[in-house]
Amino acid sequence: MHPFLLRPIQPADDAAIATIIRSVMPEFGAVGSGFAIADPEVDWMSRAYAAPRHTYFVVERGGRVVGGGGIAPLAGGDPDTCELRKMYFLPEARGLGAGTALMARCLAAARSFGFRQCYLETLTGMDAAMRLYERSGFRRLDAPLGATGHGGCNRFYLLDLASA
Repeated sequence: MHPFLLRPIQPADDAAIATIIRSVMPEFGAVGSGFAIADPEVDWMSRAYAAPRHTYFVVERGGRVVGGGGIAPLAGGDPDTCELRKMYFLPEARGLGAGTALMARCLAAARSFGFRQCYLETLTGMDAAMRLYERSGFRRLDAPLGATGHGGCNRFYLLDLASA
């Protein structure tokens, strides 16, 4: 039994997820334009991820939302490629296996939507996240894909969903 619950986001979770994103990203220097923290959808994630081929899951611990992550089609990219998006955890949720479980849930959803590849962007200093990505089979790319608008990111990864 996990010490956390993974479930689809609900409108009542929007404020908690916005708070998590806005508190975790500055911890890693991801502030200002060019980072997901500035995306308008941060305040209404449940609505943004209700679109076709989108999904977002929250991590709940002790009845409190402590993290989340989702997938969506890669903006400006190949229609067979999704993007792992806005995967962040409060410090109290780290080291519990929630990242591995959430990654598996997101990748399963990506496959169910018919995506063939999953892309993500991150930045130097998010070392634990990069270790998770690499353990999950993502490979580093030299340059970004698509048109995410996140010019502040400097690390890019891609996963072939058929082989993972």
